[in-house]
Amino acid sequence: MGNCIFCEIIAGRAEASQVYEDGLCMVFMDIQPVNPGHMLVVPKVHATDLSDLLPEAGGHLFQVAQRIALQLPASGIKCEGVNLLFAHRAAAGQDVFHAHLHVIPRFKGDGFGFKFSPEYKSRPAREALDKIAVQIRETL
Repeated sequence: MGNCIFCEIIAGRAEASQVYEDGLCMVFMDIQPVNPGHMLVVPKVHATDLSDLLPEAGGHLFQVAQRIALQLPASGIKCEGVNLLFAHRAAAGQDVFHAHLHVIPRFKGDGFGFKFSPEYKSRPAREALDKIAVQIRETL
């Protein structure tokens, strides 16, 4: 894929602080980390986002992320919890268009978090939830 920084890293033409590599993925440090230890798990075969990420590759990314996340406390990195974050498309915050899974070490008071809309505190009626469930279920 032309001009993809992650493809360049995988090919060895761009620098990265590598943590792990196997036949399907590479893990390296995020150059703009939320917290120390923030890593990216990236498939070796270019996929722009979830739409062209093979299910087997996506499952493997999560397996590798789980293994690494569970070992973070043993590494000495400050880590009281972990967020696994996959942003699918720009509206969700994706800014590098090569599928990737963030592994973000978390600790109390780190300043990172999710911002919820004011409507978040209002629970929708069960009927509204059921209607949305049907809409989604019918597309599966």
